[in-house]
Formats: sequence, C-alpha cells, structure tokens
Amino acid sequence: MRLILASLSLLFIGLAAHAQQAQINWMTLEEAMAAQANEPRTIMMDVYTQWCGPCKMMMANTFTQPALIAYLNEHYYAVKFDAESADPVTFKGQTFSNPGFNPAARGRNSPHELSRALGVSAYPTLLFMTEKGDIITPLTGYKSAQQLEIFLKFFAEEWAPGSGQSEWDAYQASFQGTF
Repeated sequence: MRLILASLSLLFIGLAAHAQQAQINWMTLEEAMAAQANEPRTIMMDVYTQWCGPCKMMMANTFTQPALIAYLNEHYYAVKFDAESADPVTFKGQTFSNPGFNPAARGRNSPHELSRALGVSAYPTLLFMTEKGDIITPLTGYKSAQQLEIFLKFFAEEWAPGSGQSEWDAYQASFQGTF
C-alpha cells in the first residue's frame, strides 16, 4: 500500500511540474522593462479586459498551446495588462493610473491611462514592443496559436528597426508554420 501511495505521489508531483512548465511566464510591464538589463528581448503585451469574450478565448485556446508557450517563454517577455485595472503602472519614467476606476462597476470600467497612452482602443490587442518599450505594432482581435505564430516569429527573428512592408511581405510569402 505504501508503494502505491508513493507511486501516486510521484505521479502527481510530476504532473504538477509539467503543468507549471506549460504556462506562459506572464509578467508586469515594469518587470519586463527591468528584465531588459539582464537579457534584452522583444515584449509581447496582451492588453485585455475582464469582460472581453475574445480575450477570454485567447487565454483558454491560444495561450495554452504548448508550442506557442515554449516559443513565447524563450523569445519574449510576455506582459499581461488589464486595460481597465486600478493598479498604477510606471513606464518610461511616467506613472499611469486609472482615476475613473469604479470598484463597484460590473462589466466595463474606465480605461487605464496606460492603455490610452499606448493607443489601445480594442480588445484584445497584442502590442509588440522593442527592448526599450517602443511599439513595433499593435495586433487587434482574437488570434489562434496558428494565426499568431507568424507574427511571433517575425518580430523575434526577422524584424529590425527600419523594417517595413517589403520585409513583412517577403517573410510572409515564405513562412511555414509549425505550431
């Protein structure tokens, strides 16, 4: 009986360790900017709201895909930002807040100053940012792992300052997805 219990314990520990590894290493924008000092990486910022159906679908369907998780964790700092939160955020030396936040609100709330400053007007929006926090491009709307793959790989592997439509077109024409 002890052998069975010990075996089951090891199985559950192994499953828990696997489940922990199969998650995106989400961080705040402040954490991502601080991490740049040790290892510069592109930032992918998921700007979402609590009430947004497509945002919830991306969390459940897209951000749970093992290949996407592994790629994001290796090549990006993944930032999760609730565009209607009350939490202040310091970014590029400026503190942004949500003075209109209503803790009693059900559903939609006031937009955070940071989401406005970043030009976000639809949810979900994925913001691809340089190591310095400059926006490369926004990507709005629900994306499956397969739809998101080309963008993740382009901005991590091919994009450079000054890249434009011709570089994107060439990359897109020869892209072979693996997710």
